[in-house]
Parts: sequence; structure tokens; C-alpha cells
Amino acid sequence: MNLALGVDTGGTYTDAVLIRDQEEVIASAKALTTRYDLAEGIGNAVAEVIQASGVAPKDVGMAALSTTLATNALVEGQGGRVALVYIGFGERDFDKHGLANALQGDPVLHLQGGHDHAGQEAKPLDIDALSAWLETVLDVSGFAVAAQFATRNPAHENTVAEMIRDKTGRPVSCSHHLSAKLNGPKRALTALLNARLIGMIDGLIRRAGDKLHDLGIPAPLMVVRGDGALIGADFARERPIETILSGPAASIVGAGWLTGVQDALVSDIGGTTTDVALLRGGKPAIDPDGARVGPYRTMVEAVAMRTTGLGGDSEVHVVSEGLDGGVFLGPKRLVPVSLLAEEAPDVVMATLDEQSRRTTPSELDARFVRPVFGVDAGGLSARDKAVFDRVDGVKPVSEVLRTRIEVGSLKRLQERGLVQIGGVTPSDAAHVLGLADAWDAKGAELALGLMARRRIGSGQMLADGPESLARMIVEQLTKQTSLALLESAFAEEDDGFDGAAADLARHELLQRALLGHKGLLRLDAAINIPVVGLGASAPVYYPAVGESLHCEMVLPTHAGVANAIGAVVGRVSMRRSGTVTSPAEGRYRVHLETGPEDFPEAEAAMLSLERVLTSEAEEAARASGAGDLRIQCWRDIRHSQVEGRDVFIEATITAEASGRPRIATDPV
Repeated sequence: MNLALGVDTGGTYTDAVLIRDQEEVIASAKALTTRYDLAEGIGNAVAEVIQASGVAPKDVGMAALSTTLATNALVEGQGGRVALVYIGFGERDFDKHGLANALQGDPVLHLQGGHDHAGQEAKPLDIDALSAWLETVLDVSGFAVAAQFATRNPAHENTVAEMIRDKTGRPVSCSHHLSAKLNGPKRALTALLNARLIGMIDGLIRRAGDKLHDLGIPAPLMVVRGDGALIGADFARERPIETILSGPAASIVGAGWLTGVQDALVSDIGGTTTDVALLRGGKPAIDPDGARVGPYRTMVEAVAMRTTGLGGDSEVHVVSEGLDGGVFLGPKRLVPVSLLAEEAPDVVMATLDEQSRRTTPSELDARFVRPVFGVDAGGLSARDKAVFDRVDGVKPVSEVLRTRIEVGSLKRLQERGLVQIGGVTPSDAAHVLGLADAWDAKGAELALGLMARRRIGSGQMLADGPESLARMIVEQLTKQTSLALLESAFAEEDDGFDGAAADLARHELLQRALLGHKGLLRLDAAINIPVVGLGASAPVYYPAVGESLHCEMVLPTHAGVANAIGAVVGRVSMRRSGTVTSPAEGRYRVHLETGPEDFPEAEAAMLSLERVLTSEAEEAARASGAGDLRIQCWRDIRHSQVEGRDVFIEATITAEASGRPRIATDPV
């Protein structure tokens, strides 16, 4: 019996599953995500799934992890302090693709050097300037190195990286290792973000591995890459940037395994976000422009994903303008009041009771704050520190804030990750309606009752009571989820439409068609492929979404742990790409790690590059734990017509080695 363990760290829960022989889920478990140390939540979830399954920990032959850590860190501007060596580029190139903003004031050296498009040295590398600068850079966790046309000749990047390692002992991220494509500033951005993440991901993998070892699980840990493939822990430590969108990618792989559908929109609702992607031919669609995370467009291959700040724990905003009023959800996440009432019942219930007795409603009703332990609180201003010192446990926000100006202090503390804000969420609405029972329903009812008293433009109350408001919140979640799916459908249409996907999804004609308008015109519209709903709350909210979009809504068993399933049923896949150019007639140049190499024939050059790339991909796949490898190569050849002749311009060669991860009982 082959047992494989899959783990996913989400915004609210950490999930774990055990799968037997890649065919059957034998147990699953959830534990609250511990943001101060993700490994604690991982350990709790794994311990629960081992206990629920009754299997011996030593029999687990493989473990895989999907995580939102890298994605969230980039979105929230977190990560280590790093330094960038920028070789051969002009000053104007530095502002492209958000590179200057991404540095956040960290050290940068504009160094003479670089190559031209043919791989010839443009200017000699200024070793003396590098040596002198390294003496001044003492407080960084790592370095990023990017040189002009390094994908055509990486010699200067390699020389600088070796010198940095010798002098500092710090990890170095070279841009040509992360992408074989041109566009130096974008490659530099990718290397910079990779360097910033190394310490964080290394810590998570090390701590998670320790937790598995403490539980008696000997299996090596693998990590889900942003395109859904699996990579070894050592590879993930070296190139953590490749784990961005790891969680969403795992959910799509899990959806395919759970349902067997080949073409579908996959919508995964979590605590914080809803992620929508296209499954086409059984595989996730890949973003051709590189993964976008927050404000950054990287050169990392990842799933084409549209992420909306909409989840079970999204903040509920009261829309007081207009005669009808209403609610809007997101994009920020709150701790549900029902969860806080479970954790600190004395404080929360007493506060809600006292606020309910007041005759005048307040915007701070049912709002709480709690500290996040284990986060460095250094560098706070005097005002921010005074507010932070008052948060010594779960507290009403009205008790923590003493002046209006302190609202900004609380916001800054939240952005630093030092505190979490609690308030009304869709999860609370679900508890009021009896659709969920994990936490304190009475606390949720009191909180929604307080919000329902708020006044709208007509002077009337927002809702008649807790149940009326709860239905309003669930209906709004259905509406916003439907819009997210429509946006994705428009964005992925083969036959594109004029206009932005967001505008098209909200167009009056489409919305009237979805309602089945019948007048002088008859209008009908629907999502024309199945929608697979994932996430623990999908069975609660998504049937109504399917009805509103007139589509087949597939809600698989184990939808709540699809990410963890995707983490363990994926394949190891390693790709290596390279380029053949023609700097002169009758000369074909292969651009290698060791430098350019010329051939008299195009076919000989391409075959030589294929051999090198295949060997590198195969070696990387085996190092990541793959067995029974399948090797594939692709050629993308560009020609041009010159005076009636077919002229070779360039060829991009890609080699891929893929295979299932070896289980501990498999032969090597």
C-alpha cells in the first residue's frame, strides 16, 4: 500500500489528506492556520489526519505541501532585505516593470558589464567596483544578480554570483536561472523577488520537515509549483519564486483528479479570496505573460488565475448611500465574530450584549481586535505603540481607540501583521442561517443584529434583523462570485470580445440575459462549461451561483480539501529552455550556461541544445524525486522571408522531464 500525504496552508485553515495508491482519499483533516508560524498549523492538521486514518506514520511514503506564503508575502510587501547587482543596464531601465519600487530602498549597484544580443561582451565587467561595494553591504539576507542579455551569455552573472558567495556566504539569485527569455528588467525583478523570499520559504520548509519528523513521518517533503507541478524541497528553497500561486495551482490539479472533467472553470473559495482558473484538456491554463502577484508581473510560469478579494471571512461593508442600501463584501479579511466568540466568549459576548442595549448604533459595533504573537513590533511610532500596548488580548475596537486619529494607527498595526481585526463576515451569516455550525452561532446572531440596526439613505434600518441581514449577505456573495466567474469566462474566451472583462461581466445586456429577459427582445445567457466549486464553504454558497449562471455546478466530495489533494496527486515536471540564434549567414549559435557555441548547420545546433537541455531537465527531475521519467522536446522556430529566401532567425528549444514522485517503497 502506497500512502501519500498532502498539506495545504490557506488563509483560515490548514488542510491535510492521506491518499492510498493515488486512487482513494482515506482521511482528511483541518486545523486553524497559525500565521505566526505556519508549521504549527501544519503539524496540527497532519497529526489529526494520521489519527483519523489509523495508519502508522512510518508508512507514509510521500509528503507534499502547497502554500500561499510566497504569494501573500509579495502582496503584503514582506520578505528579507536584499541587494541587487544590476549589470550593463541604463538608468531608465531601472524604473521598468516596478523594479525600483520592488527594491523598497534596499541596496543596488549599477555595474559596468553585460553582453549584446549575440552573446558577445558589450563592456568588461567592473570587478573592482563590485569588490568595493560588497564591503559596504553587510545587513542583507541575500543578493539578486541580473545582467544585460544574460540569457545569451551568463558569464558576467556567474562571475558576480561566485564573487558574492566567496565574500559574503549569502545566497545569490541569478536572473538567467529563473527564465530563459529576454527582457532584462523583468528578469531582474523576478530575481529580486526570489532573493527576498529565500529565507522565508527555507524557514517554512525546514520547520514543516521538522514537524513531520517529530510525528514519525520519514517521507521527504515536496512543494507545489505555481503551474501545479511538484518540485523537491531543495529546489523550492533555491527558487521560492516558483511557488507563487502554489495554492491555487494545487486546487486546479485537485479539481481534475476529483471530478475527471476535462474542460471547466474552477472556482475555489477560501477564507480570504476566490480564485478562478480554466481547466482545459484536463490541464490548467498557463499565463503566457508570467505570473502576476500584487503589483508585480514576474517571468514565472504559473496558472492563469483571476483572484478576487472575496471569501468566507471577507469584511461586510454597509452601503448606506441610496434609498435601498445594501452590503458589499471584501476585499479585506476579518476574523469572524463567531470564531472570536468561541475563542474569547467572556469578552466578546459581554461586549455584544452591552452594545445591543445601546439605543444608538455605532460603526464600531461588533468590531474587535486581537494581537498576533511572534511578530517583530520594532520601529513603531509612539502613537502606534501606545495603541498596540492596549491590545493585550481580544478587545473591542471601541475600547482600544481613544481618538479618531488612532484609527490610522490601528490600520498600520494591521498592515504590519501585528494585530487582526474581527467583525461581521459571510461565515457569521452562514452560522445565523444554520448553514454552518463550526463556531458560536449566538455571537454571530448578536453581531448581525447590531449591524442590521445601521441606517441607510432612506433613514430605515439596513435589515429587519439578523436573519434578514444574513440572507442579504449570502445573496451578495452569490452575486460577487457570479461576476468573478463571468470575468474569467470573458478573459479566457478564444474568440475575444471588445472591452475589459470586468466591464463585459457587468454589462446590462448580459445581466438582463441572465435573468431571462423577455420583451420585444428575448435575451438568454449562461456559462457554457461546467463550474467546479471548491473550498469548505462551496457546498453552502455555490448551488445558488450555478442557478444564477444557468450552468452545471460540480461540487465534488472532498471539495473542502482539494488543494491538499492537488498537492499530492501532481507530477514532478522540470523544464529547461534555450535559444539558437544566427549572428551571421551560415553560423548558428547555441547559447549555453558555459557560453555561446557556434555550428555550421541549424539542425546540428538545435540537436546539440536539445541534448544539453534534456540532460539538465532529467537531472533536475530526478533530484526532485521523480521516477519513470517521460522526456519531451519542443521547437519554436522563427523564419523570415528576405529577397524571396527563407532565412533562419531564431529557435527556442524546450525540454521537459516529468514523472510521478517516487514513493518511499518505489525502486530508485
